[in-house]
Amino acid sequence: MPGRVITDAEELKSFNVDWLKSVRGCSTLLLKPRTTMEVSQILKYCNEKNLAVNPQGGNTGLVGGSVPVFDEIILSTGLMNQIISFDHISGILVCQAGCILENLNQYLEPKGFVMPLDLGAKGSCHIGGNVATNAGGLRLLRYGSLRGTVLGLEVVLADGSILNCLASLRKDNTGYDLKQLFIGSEGTLGMVTAVSILCPRKPNAVNLAFLACPSFSQVLKTFIICKDMLGEILSAYEFMDNGCMKLVERHLKLTNPVAESPFYVLIETSGSNSTHDEEKLTHFLEHVMGSDLVVNGILASEGKKIKALWALRERITEALTRDGVVYKYDISLPVEKLYDLVTDMKVRLDTAAMNVVGYGHLGD
Repeated sequence: MPGRVITDAEELKSFNVDWLKSVRGCSTLLLKPRTTMEVSQILKYCNEKNLAVNPQGGNTGLVGGSVPVFDEIILSTGLMNQIISFDHISGILVCQAGCILENLNQYLEPKGFVMPLDLGAKGSCHIGGNVATNAGGLRLLRYGSLRGTVLGLEVVLADGSILNCLASLRKDNTGYDLKQLFIGSEGTLGMVTAVSILCPRKPNAVNLAFLACPSFSQVLKTFIICKDMLGEILSAYEFMDNGCMKLVERHLKLTNPVAESPFYVLIETSGSNSTHDEEKLTHFLEHVMGSDLVVNGILASEGKKIKALWALRERITEALTRDGVVYKYDISLPVEKLYDLVTDMKVRLDTAAMNVVGYGHLGD
């Protein structure tokens, strides 16, 4: 593996520390395989020699799981970035685990399809890492979790054995669904080397509403009405508090498009008929803005404006890092209890923390 065995301490730095720079390992060896067979040979050797291995994708995780704990050998999927096949009829994509999520989306869009997953880290995260962490993302509300869209996996086990469950059928009732063991396993049971995933059609019409709500209770009530009135075209429902907004304004110089409010909501719709979607969304906005649920809001349907609004939500973590070390907890709670955690942490931490903020997906 000439040029793919890294031992230089300077080169290893970025692989030994997580994106938030709050967790650090001390690995002295990084390996960059290109094929499943190379991964198999590496893991077989390491297993025989009792050497610890840390699989790593794009290293975009925010909870410390992608970097070594001690001096484990880092096994990177960075060069495993080939698209194996795509079926234009079924929308089934088969690719290596090191493919960057955004690159896959750019490959699919001209063909009339999109990836069923979207993350703020899409420009650098790997699909194998997405699967290994069972990433939810911004549009789980529309397309469901990876447990439903991933059709098959190729995985190398710790002893080097290759488990080929790389099915390309939406329905397969033959035996156990072994791939589910590896989705969300974070590399503890084996290393994902290839993925078969079902990709939805690219929506013809996308709209985004950015709303201001006076309380978290109103955010939840708006969500209920949103599901009732927008139904099948609803693709994302995100919230952020005013603390998040102040951070992106101060550190990233982004502009709040509405009047200051305790909470903000991003609502995205995706459909096939722009006139139909705009009518439904307009009717919804008239309803909630005519009540006490929403105090202000704007609507965007043009790509540049939509991107600017999404940046307010997607770049919150980046803004947080400008104030120092970040402790980020990406957890699932009953929706009605979600912001109670933030309120409680503010009381408990008091002046010990510079910022305690809350944001995330409510559609999960």
